[in-house]
Amino acid sequence: MADMILAIDQGTTSSRAIVFDSKLKPVATGQQEFRQYYPKSGWVEHDAEEIWSSVIATCRSALRKSKVKPQAVKAIGITNQRETVVIWNRRTGKPIHKAIVWQDRRTAEDCAALKAKGLEPLFGKKTGLLLDPYFSGTKIRWLLDNVKGARAKAEAGELAFGTIDCFLIWRLTGGRVHATDATNASRTLLYNIHTGGWDAELLRLLDVPKNLLPEVKDCAADFGATDPALFGAAIPICGVAGDQQAASIGQACFEPGMMKATYGTGCFALLNTGGTAVLSRNRLLTTIAYQLDGERTYALEGAIFIAGAAVQWLRDGLKLVKTAGETGKLAQQSDPNQHVYLVPAFVGLGAPYWNAEARGAIFGLTRATTAKELARATLESVCYQTRDLLEAMRKDVGHAQNTILRVDGGMSASDWTMQQLADMLDAPVDRPPILETTALGAAYLAGLKVGMFPEPARFAKSWKKQKRFTPKVKPAERDAKYAGWQDAVRKLLA
Repeated sequence: MADMILAIDQGTTSSRAIVFDSKLKPVATGQQEFRQYYPKSGWVEHDAEEIWSSVIATCRSALRKSKVKPQAVKAIGITNQRETVVIWNRRTGKPIHKAIVWQDRRTAEDCAALKAKGLEPLFGKKTGLLLDPYFSGTKIRWLLDNVKGARAKAEAGELAFGTIDCFLIWRLTGGRVHATDATNASRTLLYNIHTGGWDAELLRLLDVPKNLLPEVKDCAADFGATDPALFGAAIPICGVAGDQQAASIGQACFEPGMMKATYGTGCFALLNTGGTAVLSRNRLLTTIAYQLDGERTYALEGAIFIAGAAVQWLRDGLKLVKTAGETGKLAQQSDPNQHVYLVPAFVGLGAPYWNAEARGAIFGLTRATTAKELARATLESVCYQTRDLLEAMRKDVGHAQNTILRVDGGMSASDWTMQQLADMLDAPVDRPPILETTALGAAYLAGLKVGMFPEPARFAKSWKKQKRFTPKVKPAERDAKYAGWQDAVRKLLA
């Protein structure tokens, strides 16, 4: 059988595994949702053992469906929910606590205390990040300080920290490899994105022992091989990138000025800035887009915490729809004369506001408001938030002015939503044939390392769009709707 790549896409609400062929076409998929834990308001946790079980199950499912022998899989690529923190015992491999998810806000007071000491500029200069509970650093400290005996064990070298990619690599290799890649490391508040190493000063400020941390590698590198007992063969792990960076790679955004937005649980927009780490003046993040052959490429990133999760709320929380796909149909039937705005700050507001204490609100409700208007407001909230990000990027980087936005993720399948997005941004929106570009990016990295796929410039030439959405509304209508959104956000923050 021809050579294949297995991509593991470990997300916030589900794990997915996809077998790709030598032309990067998906052959078979396995997917499994796992439980979300909400022990307190603003707290979000995962059981790392449940994540591990779901990853193994989906990999085996995809391999079985593809009828591919394990020996035909030349490499594994991993992409993952970023910033989510796991600490485990090096001897047993068992986590010491549930994983603290990127959405979790329990360390908001810790971040506020660091800000009060005037430390945010220092963290920003070194890591490109803001002092926010979103990132891994304060979560690590919380675990060390709140799990009995954890700090003493960490200082004795008995524990290991990792983002989800790192935990999976440890488990897949039978505990032989403790490593992550530069994109995931760049989201921890502990990694200097300019020097490319764990920063001693930041480790001291967050009270994190260095022996807890993994080795940091390129995105396409040797991360060891799987235990043969797992899949029937020792398969090399050769590609790793955080989900948003993997999506940017899968969208072939390799040139400065290219931009993608991924619509999953949250929404994350990345603008490639090349070899220059642009320090945002508008509350965006500076991050490593990818690192190949020791060379770092940077991006500006805007992070929206709630996108698809708001649709899940309509489905699972309010029970207004049975499937996420129903929301577009409802929105299409809504009353255009009602101006309902949902600000989905369920776990705070991300870029460019960065308010950890904000919570969601709905504005403009009347007696005539129905599920149709709520569905429309939910989908439109994603479009408004994306415009917030694009406006900030345009201020930071002049050449973002005429950006064509490449989109992916589950919500991008909705024609109605993507048309609203193009209308609100006043920019073309391109959707590729494969929406799961996070997995595609991970597969490309793994295949690049083992010589199956060409270098980025040649890979970029093969990128194709499935559909382009172009703006159709008049400027006055666009601006009036966006002004209503801005007013809703102001009221919420007040």
